[in-house]
Amino acid sequence: MNFYFVRSTRAIAAIVTLSFLFVAPLLAQDDGPSVFKAKCSACHGADGSGNTKIGQSMKIRDLGSPDVQKETDAELADMITTGKGAMPAYKDKLTGPQIKSLVAYIRTLAKK
Repeated sequence: MNFYFVRSTRAIAAIVTLSFLFVAPLLAQDDGPSVFKAKCSACHGADGSGNTKIGQSMKIRDLGSPDVQKETDAELADMITTGKGAMPAYKDKLTGPQIKSLVAYIRTLAKK
């Protein structure tokens, strides 16, 4: 009986480990920094400054600037969802939780 207990415990541990390996990447895609890196940094830059060739040509605002940071969370979420100017809409590309985490990440870019 002890043999079966050890064997089943190992099987359960293996299943939990494999589940984590498959689920972790899916969860990581919802965090603000990952979403920003995947969807925003090409234009806004890794630091949100807009200091990229695309950002400079389009005169993208620095996301850490007081001008952007004074926007409400709802206003930022709306810009991400519906787009603004040359910025595309992400309503069909990002989920609500992803947009919310992206807004929270943009708040961390505030200039101090």
